[in-house]
Amino acid sequence: MASPYLKTLLPYSPGKPIEEVEREYGVAGAAKLASNENPFGPSPLAVKAIQEAAAAVHRYPDGAGTALKAHLAERLGVASAQIALGNGSNELLELAARIFLQPGDEAVMAQPAFIVYRMVCQALGAVAVEVPCRDFVHDLPGMAAVVSARTKLLFVGNPNNPTGTAVPPAALEAFVRRLPPEPLLVLDEAYWEFLPERERPRSLDWVREGRRCFVLRTFSKIYGLAGLRVGYGIGPPELIGLLDRLRAPFNVNALAQGAAAAALEDRAHVDRTVAGTAEGRTALTAGLAALGLPAVQSVTNFLLVDVRRNGAAVAEALLRRGVIVRPMGGYGLPTHLRITVGTAAENARALDALGAVLGA
Repeated sequence: MASPYLKTLLPYSPGKPIEEVEREYGVAGAAKLASNENPFGPSPLAVKAIQEAAAAVHRYPDGAGTALKAHLAERLGVASAQIALGNGSNELLELAARIFLQPGDEAVMAQPAFIVYRMVCQALGAVAVEVPCRDFVHDLPGMAAVVSARTKLLFVGNPNNPTGTAVPPAALEAFVRRLPPEPLLVLDEAYWEFLPERERPRSLDWVREGRRCFVLRTFSKIYGLAGLRVGYGIGPPELIGLLDRLRAPFNVNALAQGAAAAALEDRAHVDRTVAGTAEGRTALTAGLAALGLPAVQSVTNFLLVDVRRNGAAVAEALLRRGVIVRPMGGYGLPTHLRITVGTAAENARALDALGAVLGA
């Protein structure tokens, strides 16, 4: 009796928890570099906000997220009515798909791109029209060329997961201007804060202009709040109204709302994370190159690297050495690994383990 579209849908595979790896493989101090988390932790202001909110968890949270939306609206220069909150930005892209996609409809996306884009299409009986990347970067002209009367959504991850690449702002602007008015552009900017200022597109301006653009961002990455699952989207008020009809009541919990609002005020923490990530990414890139493994040039907190052999087998061997990375077979990249930029000690451990595994 289940939906036929779910029969061949494989569940999303998250990185193994540190505790499970240590128990299963008998290792200590495992380094988790599989889920693009912030290794520097959350802001102290966010931790304090969680502690203060904990005493009131017997009450339901503000279902409208009023205070957090007000903080975001002031920071972003948009109206609160243009902001939706989600249990991670992942929930919001799923809700957008449920609003617009019916069996036979099309959604255009890059290949490789965040695997959930394809998964939500399959779950709804929609068609995922995948356009191969060029040198691991979105082929925006190619994506625009396949838009048809059946296209309801376009997913653009910028920066893109799992490649770590971003398209130049001018190219993205030209792409947006070329699109017909009907489809909704879902612009996934989960890693936006890692982009240098000059490489950031003016995506919120397109929302302010009234274009059918839904910009997704998250507190999971730069703000280090992955465990609380809180994301947000900026789009036309009409779209936000539809999302509010569909989302679950109280979909963002009270601790997450308080921590996110506090994290927005700690710019120093964001700056430290950006600087630490850039330093670690440089060191990790150099270490991989020394092993004969050039990584795709990344602007994010992770690297995509071709190990030139079965990536799943290499990832399994690394687990036995207490290093957790993500094999990319599910993304059509069977010899690649995605490695999160960790602390200096975690990066060094990953490089040592990778050198030992490949040497063996």
